[in-house]
Formats: sequence, C-alpha cells, structure tokens
Amino acid sequence: THRKAPGLETAAVWDNSQFPRLCATPEALRTKECCPPWEGDGSACGASSGRGSCQDVEVPDQPDGPQYPFSGLDDRERWPLVFYNRTCQCAGNFMGFNCADCKFGYFGVNCNERRESLRRNIFHLSRTERIRLVSYLNLAKRTVSRDYVVATATYREMENGSVPMFADVSVYDVFVWMHYYVSRDALIGGPGNVWTDVDFAHWAPAFLPWHRVYLLHWEHEIRKLTGDESFTIPYWDWRDAQGCEVCIDELMGGPSPQDPSLLSAGSVFSSWKVLCSRAADYNSRGVLCDATEEGPLHRHPGNQNRNVVQRLPTSAEVEFTLSLTNYDTGAMDRSSNMSFRNTLEGQISSTTSAGTHTHYHHSLGCFILNYIQHCTAALRSHSSANDPIFLLHHAFVDSIYEQWLRRHRPSPSQYPESNAPIGHNSEYHMVPFLPLHRNKEYFISSKDLGYEYSHLLDASKFTLVAEFFDFHFSFASGEVYYCFPLSVNLVLVLTLHLKKEKEKENPEYIQRTKLKTKFNTKVYFW
Repeated sequence: THRKAPGLETAAVWDNSQFPRLCATPEALRTKECCPPWEGDGSACGASSGRGSCQDVEVPDQPDGPQYPFSGLDDRERWPLVFYNRTCQCAGNFMGFNCADCKFGYFGVNCNERRESLRRNIFHLSRTERIRLVSYLNLAKRTVSRDYVVATATYREMENGSVPMFADVSVYDVFVWMHYYVSRDALIGGPGNVWTDVDFAHWAPAFLPWHRVYLLHWEHEIRKLTGDESFTIPYWDWRDAQGCEVCIDELMGGPSPQDPSLLSAGSVFSSWKVLCSRAADYNSRGVLCDATEEGPLHRHPGNQNRNVVQRLPTSAEVEFTLSLTNYDTGAMDRSSNMSFRNTLEGQISSTTSAGTHTHYHHSLGCFILNYIQHCTAALRSHSSANDPIFLLHHAFVDSIYEQWLRRHRPSPSQYPESNAPIGHNSEYHMVPFLPLHRNKEYFISSKDLGYEYSHLLDASKFTLVAEFFDFHFSFASGEVYYCFPLSVNLVLVLTLHLKKEKEKENPEYIQRTKLKTKFNTKVYFW
C-alpha cells in the first residue's frame, strides 16, 4: 500500500506533519488510535518518561458558518476524527505525534532550553548563507520523509481504513501535499461533483495562524534534516518591488532563455518536479492527488491577469492594512470588509478595505507562483507550495501579521469561537496536522513561539524608547539631523546602536526603512 515517488534518495528524516507512518496501518486506522512509541523509552507517547500520554481527541461542537452546508462527506470535517480519535497529548515543552520533539522555541534533550530564532531579509544573507539555503531546500526535495506518508485516497476509498492508501514523498513534498490537501475542493460524490466554497486554511480567520504553524513545522524539519538548529526561513520584502527580485539563479532561480515560463538550467530548481498541481483534473475524476510527479516547475512573473493584479503591494498599502483594528468581520470570509485578515489575504481593497477584489495576498501568487491558471481561474492556491518562493512570501506575510498583533494587542476573544467557515473556529484542529494544533493557539506573538523578524527588531527599539520620551527625530546615513527635545547623550547612543546593528546584519546591503513609534513619530534611516 506504500509507494515511493520516483527520483528520491534513500535517506530519510523525521518530520512533523500529516500521517505518521506508524499510524498509516490497518490496525491503527481500525482502532482510530495514533499513539506511537517514543524511541527513548519504547512507551506510547513517551508516557514512561513523562513526555505525554495517549488520550481521546476532544473536538468542539461550536457551529460553523453557512459556506459549507454538508456533514459527514469530507474527511477533513471535525479533524482528525475520521482517521483517529485518540492521539498523543504531550506534557510541558514536549511536542510531536509521539512527543519526541520540543515545542516551538524550545531546544535540548529535555526541551528546557529557551532560544529565540531570527528570520532575516533574504537580501541580507551572505553569499555563503544563500548557498546554504538553496542546498537545504534541494536536500529536502531529494530526501524521503522517514516518519510521514501522504494519503492518496479518501477514508471511504480505503474501505474505512482496512486498505490503507498512502504514498512516500520527500520532506519538501509532504508540505506541498499538505497545502494541496487543506485547500482542495470537497468531493461530495462521484466524478465532477465537488463543492468549491470550502478551504480549511484560506479565505477565513485561520489563514494567518495556519500558515504560521506551517512555516514553523517546515523550519523545524529543515533543522532536523540538516542538524543546523540555527536555520530560519528568510523573507522576501516585496513591498514596492517592480518584479521578481528573488528570481535569479543564486536564489530562487531565473527564467530559462529558451522558455521564460521554465527555470534556468543554472538553478537547481530547474530539475524539480511538481505534484498536486492538477486540481481540475482530480475534481473531474472525483479523486485526490496521488502524489505522482506532474512536470517541471513553471513561473510566469509579470504575465499575471492584470484585470486581477496590476502590481505587487506597496508600502502604503501594507501600512493601511496594519491600521485596521478588527482582525475579521461579518461572515469572516471573502466578503468581510474592514477586516485585517481579509485585506491582507487579498479579497478586498488594500487602500479602502472594501470589497473591490484587488487580491493583495494573491497578487504575489498570481505575479509569480507556479501555473498562471491558478490565478486567472478561481484564484485557488492548491499547488503554490511547489515553488520555494512560497516560503519567502509567507514568511513576510507572517511578519505583517506579527506587526498587527504587536500594534493592536488583540484579546483572545477577537479570534472567533463560532460561526466562522468550517475549519476556522478558534478550537478547530488545523487540517491536516498531526500533532494537533488549534487555531487560537497561534493568535499570539511570534516571540511566544520562539522567533523574531529582523525588521521588527529595529521597530521595537524605537517603541521602547518612545515609552519614556516624547521626541521627534530622524536618521540619515546613521547621523542625527533633527532632534527635539532629546538629550545629546541619548541621541549619540541611539545613533551608534543603529549603525552597529545595520553593519552587523550586512555591511554591503543598504535599505531604506520607514518606522513609526507609538507617538506616530516618523523615523527614516538607511
């Protein structure tokens, strides 16, 4: 019942998403129990060592919104109960499907070492760091996941678990498959009979928490694959960009001279094969993606449908989006006006936050990612994770989410407990993660999850100082040219500190950054 995708190396690693191999058996599916042993002591969930225990999964009965009017037709409903109703629940700082790993932000054998990781602008990476990033991505694409397999059929097609149908894929492609699976249309009976108004990770409140967990797990797996615990996903700050700045062979791959929709032979990504990219075909046949390779990676940068997307977002649009005080509004779907989430996701204007469908989040996707038809047709993103640019993009989107959380400090009640589209209520377990995560658990600052963004570090310094002084100042080339009524000594300290930080980050890179303190003081430095 297990099939290995072609072209994969025999090496394998631990991984933290989707179906654990030890739980993809007739016995596990029959008993609906996924509580594998921890290798450290051989007990289920590491119970003998106090790491966790096998417990019933609790799924809340809060009502969903009206967008998906069915019940009992889709395996993702009330996740993960169709497959498992007992899983490991880990204690303390332990995490994982068998409690073998540490919670995000914790390290060490006993998960008691707290460390904060820093995600940086990709253009601030040194040449060595860029080479390392590309090599890590390629290694993940070429290495079979040791612990996880992906489902190639529905639970019903597996004859209620008695005939498991799963496939081996690479570490990288586990995450490609996850993004497809969470966003795919619902198969509601027979070829071509699908429900399109459903997505467990997009177009509703869980969009930002879900992708935050996705990136954290992806980052976690690269660290385990490479042994590099300092690895973090860099971000691409695409504000005001005139084109695909990362589309060069040194980074994410430039265009092929022979066919600009393909990647240059000078990039390792030109040999990558995509999977789960033919959603219309799967729907017409009433089947799931079977995780087989479906051809090379395609891009169409700059050739997007300009009736949908005119350009990449601007700094002003990002700032307006950040000014919105409500996380979500109304039906909490694509129709929500004055909603931070919906504006960031791109369903409404990023200058008025009204429903003009400017597709802010997907402007990047339509501008650059994968097959252009995903943007010009239904604006779906089933296969966008095939392209490594997806990671850089979502890291920056996550940083905007983080800025909003820090600026507005929302109470937990701002995240909806009920009546959101299916999969998006606060207590819903994120599809298709195993170990389980609830949406509300990631409506918190990145600092509580053990990571920070380099461009937010600078902003936090100014905010801290602004709490004690009412001042107005600006920097140019690291030198003060206007200040009142701050003391000279404090100005000198701040100036030297800024210069030191920028030089430490990358002495060769110059970037103009605009920040605001809590008093709305505008600060410019280079």
